[in-house]
Amino acid sequence: MQRPDLLATYWSAPELYTNGLILLHLAGALALGLLVGYERAYHGRAAGMRTYGLVCMASAALTILAGYPDFWYGGGHAGLLAPVDPTRIIQGIVTGIGFLGAGVIMREGFNISGLTTAASIWASSAIGILVGVGFYLAAMGLAFFSAMIMIYLNRLETLLPARHAVAVRMRFKPHVMPREDVLRKAALERGYEIAGSSLTISSEKGRQEWRFVALALSRKSGAPLSELADQLAAFEGLEAFQLSHARN
Repeated sequence: MQRPDLLATYWSAPELYTNGLILLHLAGALALGLLVGYERAYHGRAAGMRTYGLVCMASAALTILAGYPDFWYGGGHAGLLAPVDPTRIIQGIVTGIGFLGAGVIMREGFNISGLTTAASIWASSAIGILVGVGFYLAAMGLAFFSAMIMIYLNRLETLLPARHAVAVRMRFKPHVMPREDVLRKAALERGYEIAGSSLTISSEKGRQEWRFVALALSRKSGAPLSELADQLAAFEGLEAFQLSHARN
């Protein structure tokens, strides 16, 4: 039978000190994850600061809690645990949530959406695990950091230097043979460069179709989609085209 004062052990001085250490680790992981994510966001990749920050922080939470087993369940777990290894349960949870997160990621051509949602689902599982082992303060800190990322980080990203990306699909008229160097020069004149590994060329019934990602040279360069659409509409030899933002 559990002791009546067991609940107080979850908020004892040693327990709070351990939770404070965990929070410091989470803050450090968050800062490093945001740093790596900013580099990806700057280059117009789908996974940006929010995705990297959430994943790095949640990974740190799941790793560090394994280092303090003596403080699980308020530090009074002796004789209270079922004959089951809690780390095996945590492993099963993380694996199952990974499949759930994969289900919300959508890809259409160069457009990828749902990465941040998937990362937030995974982070929420880490919050639940922290609560499950009794690290309430660390769980509240992780929930707070995650919420701040989801609510406010998007505003911060708009203030930081970045390069937006545009997914381009161009279908040419029959027997028109476009040249890559001409296309790259035209992109530069409009403030874009074609991402080196993104160019895909296909041909059907004499019609060539080019797909690529055009990356702005800076935040302020790069013509807007409406202006690009007007220019492509007047492009000689072009039968159809499609433009869309290439980030989630």
